[in-house]
Amino acid sequence: MPETGPEQPADAQPLLGAPDVVETPERPAYGVHLERTSESLDEVRALHHRAASYVGLPTLLNDLKWPLRRSPVLPRLIGRRVHRAWSFNSYDERDHEWYPQGIATAHDAPDRSVVPDDRRIVVTTWYSKGTDGVQRGSRLTFVDLDRRRYRHVLLVVPTFDEDGQLVLEPLNVHAGGLVWAGQWLHIAATGRGFASAHVDDLMRVAGSDGSISEFGVRPHGIASYGHRWVLPVRSMHRAVTDKGHDRLRYSFLGLDAGAEPPAIVAGEYASKPDTTTRLARFDLDPQSWQLAADDHGISRPMNVDGGGVLRMQGAAVARGRLHVSTSNGQWGPGSIWTGRPGDLTSHRWALPMGPEDLTYTPRSDLLWTVTEHPRRRWIVSMRRSDFD
Repeated sequence: MPETGPEQPADAQPLLGAPDVVETPERPAYGVHLERTSESLDEVRALHHRAASYVGLPTLLNDLKWPLRRSPVLPRLIGRRVHRAWSFNSYDERDHEWYPQGIATAHDAPDRSVVPDDRRIVVTTWYSKGTDGVQRGSRLTFVDLDRRRYRHVLLVVPTFDEDGQLVLEPLNVHAGGLVWAGQWLHIAATGRGFASAHVDDLMRVAGSDGSISEFGVRPHGIASYGHRWVLPVRSMHRAVTDKGHDRLRYSFLGLDAGAEPPAIVAGEYASKPDTTTRLARFDLDPQSWQLAADDHGISRPMNVDGGGVLRMQGAAVARGRLHVSTSNGQWGPGSIWTGRPGDLTSHRWALPMGPEDLTYTPRSDLLWTVTEHPRRRWIVSMRRSDFD
C-alpha cells in the first residue's frame, strides 16, 4: 500500500499546470496537433428528417430499456477501493461482440451539465469486435443509476454521396475514452484523434431491436444493427504529426474541468517498455467546451509529458492531482496511480480485473471506471479521498 500525503486544496492548479507538478509552457508544444473538421450539420439534419421519430437527451433518458443491477462490493473480486458497483443485464455482461471502454458522467463538468443535478447519469462507450464478421463500430450506453435502467445508442457517421443521397457508416473506432463536457461528447479514436457528437442530435429511429445484422439508410427508415437510438458524429479532431516526431495515440481522454481554462488530457496505452506512454493536455474553450484552436482550426497541446506508466487505460484530474487507471491482464486486479507524470504512486488491487477509462465527478468527489471482460463487467465508483 502506498504512503499517503496531504490533500491538495480544492483550488490547486490542475495537472500539467500545477506548480508542484509541471509548469505550463507559455506557448503550445509542437510535434503533434489536432485539426477539427467542419461540422456535418446538413448531414445531421438530413438524418433527422429521414429517420427520427423522437430526438434529444431528455427523451432518451425517459426511454431507457434494460435493467441495471447493484453488485455487492467484494474486495477480492471487485477491488479494494471500490465504493459502489453496478452490473449490466445478463446478456450484456456475457456478450463477446461488444466490449465496454470509455466512461463519463453528466456532472463531470460543474455548472455545464445538461442534466438536472438530482439525476445520476453515466455514459460508457463500447466497441464491436466483429466476432461474426460484421464490424458494427462503436456505441454509447446511457445509464440512470437511480432508476437502474440503461439503453445503448449506436454512433454513426452521416455523409452525402456523389448524387447527394444520404449515406450512413458506423463509427469504427476503439472508443477507449470519453469526455462529457456541456452538450458535447468527445470519443477517443486512437490514431485518428477523437470524434465529437452533440447530445441534441440523439435520435430514435424506426426499426427492430432484433435486426442486429442490418445497417444503413432504407426506404422507410434507418437500420442500425438493432439499436433504436443513434447519435451522429458532428466532427472529427484529426490527429496530425509534424515531420520528425512520433505520432500521438489518443487511447483515452480525461477532463480537467477545474482548470482555468478547462482542458482535455489525452493519453497513450502501451504494454511494452519500448512504447511511449505520453500524456498531452489540450485547452478547451470555456464557452463552447470544444478544443481551443487557432484561426486555421488547429489545436496544439499545451504540454506533452512522457511520464506515464505501462497499461494506462484512463486518466482524470481531481483537485489538481493526476489519477490514472491501469490494467493487469484478464484476471489480475487493476490499479490506480496518483501524483504527477514521472512520479506516480501505485495503489495496487484498487480495481476489478479489466479496468478501462477513468473519470471524476467533482460534485460527489468520486472517481469512476468501467471494466471490459465478459462475466466481469461493472461500472464502479471510488472515493477520491481514498487515494490521498
